[in-house]
Amino acid sequence: MDSDTSNDLAFEIELLRKIALGDKASFEEFYDRFSNVLFSVALRVLNNREAAEDVIQDVFIQIWEKAPLYNAERGKPLTWAMTLTRNKAIDRLRNLQRRARLHDEAGKEAGIAEQFDAQNALDNVESTERGAIVRLAFEKLNKDQRQALEMAFFGNLTHTEIAEQLGEPVGTIKARIRRGMMKLRDVLEARL
Repeated sequence: MDSDTSNDLAFEIELLRKIALGDKASFEEFYDRFSNVLFSVALRVLNNREAAEDVIQDVFIQIWEKAPLYNAERGKPLTWAMTLTRNKAIDRLRNLQRRARLHDEAGKEAGIAEQFDAQNALDNVESTERGAIVRLAFEKLNKDQRQALEMAFFGNLTHTEIAEQLGEPVGTIKARIRRGMMKLRDVLEARL
């Protein structure tokens, strides 16, 4: 390793150490150094500029929060940041795919409903009962969780779009959706 590379690495490790102490200037320097390459990683995984921008925003929040956990013995700062980015981008991709599947399934359900006939009366009653159970489960959510879930799954909005519309931090929106989904799962498992 030449001395310039060694100096850069030492500087980057020091940036993370300072970020861990809450130094905003070091965070800005870290952002300036790595945001473009991290954005490229996210864009390569997601193939969607807006989604990649959301991921990079989330990653830099993670870097700010997790800088105290960085261990120089386990890898370079860029490698660590790229791992965070790749993992967050894959999570986002899975979320988008899940949302697309839900949307497709909802479309199929609508198509099935249009083809309903007398032979499917029993199935229709069961489906109606399940729908009622899901609606009741939704009503057990608090207003904020219900609103965030409706905007995400029925409004097809991203976490960032929901946060902007509600004037809330993205992290708050993500937490509401996660807690709401967990509560729905618990209620539905108990009923179905």
